[in-house]
Amino acid sequence: MRKVVQELLDKGFEEREDLFLIDLSVSTANHIKVIIDGDNGVTVDDCIFVSRSIESNLDREEEDFSLEVASAGATEPMTNIRQYKKNIGRTLEVRTNNQPKAEGKLVEANDEEITLSWKTREPKPVGKGKITVEKQAKFAYNEIAEAKVIIKF
Repeated sequence: MRKVVQELLDKGFEEREDLFLIDLSVSTANHIKVIIDGDNGVTVDDCIFVSRSIESNLDREEEDFSLEVASAGATEPMTNIRQYKKNIGRTLEVRTNNQPKAEGKLVEANDEEITLSWKTREPKPVGKGKITVEKQAKFAYNEIAEAKVIIKF
């Protein structure tokens, strides 16, 4: 069942290249759960489109199933490079496998790594007091244990 659903999703995503799959699960009871995201976000109509591309091509007489299509949550960890690219300019919290977590503005996301930028106060090189300096750090995707968008109001 999973293979059939994956093929139907692939066909749907060919038609709507702005949408992409985050997660697909099919339980033993044929409960199909699809999590999608989009380069421009996800609307209810996008979820309906994906739902129909699956549901209209599966025969309920042949196999009973339930279907749930949802968008990736705003505070859920990112799992796809396209999610990083669409969130350039937003603040991320990144936890790596071997460093403490970092928080900063996502200024770049390419196919290998992301770059975060943040401001911090540091002692002046000469004299007393502190100055504000801009810092940057690069994180390879394989180093990232978890990355989430920080929503600020």
